[in-house]
Amino acid sequence: MKRRSFLQKTALTGGAVSMGGAFSYASNKNEPMKHRFNLKYAPHLGMFEQHASKDPIAQLNFMADQGFTAFEDNRMRTRDIALQEKMAQTMKDRGIEMGVFVAHEIYWKEPNLASGDKDKRTEFLDYIKKAVDVAKRVNAKWMTVVPGHVDSRQSMGFQTAHVVESLKRASAILEPHGMIMVLEPLNFYNHPGLFLTGSPQAYEICNAVDSPSCKILFDIYHQQIQEGNLIPNMEAAWNEIAYIQIGDNPGRKEPTTGEINYKNVFKFIHEKGFNGILGMEHGNSRPNKEGEQAVIDAYKKVDTFL
Repeated sequence: MKRRSFLQKTALTGGAVSMGGAFSYASNKNEPMKHRFNLKYAPHLGMFEQHASKDPIAQLNFMADQGFTAFEDNRMRTRDIALQEKMAQTMKDRGIEMGVFVAHEIYWKEPNLASGDKDKRTEFLDYIKKAVDVAKRVNAKWMTVVPGHVDSRQSMGFQTAHVVESLKRASAILEPHGMIMVLEPLNFYNHPGLFLTGSPQAYEICNAVDSPSCKILFDIYHQQIQEGNLIPNMEAAWNEIAYIQIGDNPGRKEPTTGEINYKNVFKFIHEKGFNGILGMEHGNSRPNKEGEQAVIDAYKKVDTFL
């Protein structure tokens, strides 16, 4: 190699390193530089389909091109195995980490785990066993669990004991595989009547289950409605939080569209050393490509807390 060419290449490499933080150097001179986020924000299918088409693989590639390093898919459990495998390979190729999928059928209108019904418990545990296979197929570590509706015929103490027992048995299934079910408290306004609503309640249950495979999914949108006081409540429950989801309020759209100061919330999460995934479980506030770009721009804006 000629000395002049070598010096030019060395200068380019040094420039790429010195930029750090927000961007990484493009390997192809015609390829735009990729944004580097400080946290692992995870989009979902449909969020960028105006740019990428409805094809899941094209959408994953678009996410990677924007600098997103994680992805979540509530419906992954119900997708064809061939598509699961193809999505998994794409994520592996593009450096995307798989986030949560919903592990089981959720009982929105009638009690299941809170009831203590043995058939309902068996059904739930069968779903967890099948979810292990899905998780292995798509390289997932986390799966969402929602205990379902309250049983108004029983006191909360009895219901809690029933839920804890089911979760202990599910943890015994997941522990050998190093997988984690994350319990998601849901707010009273969007999902009235559910058993699990707040982070203190989820913390109490996880402590009772006492397993590394049973942790909290702290959905910031839900908990802003349910309890507010976001940062202190996250701090109080921190050692049981394994996964976080995002949505501004009101409206459940991207950060900067509502009342939550996401720059401060993300700063807190980053300073705690959180290395997990933050699922972008919200809609787009505006339609078409402009709305999709607004989502990307919003995350760039609130991610600049260092």
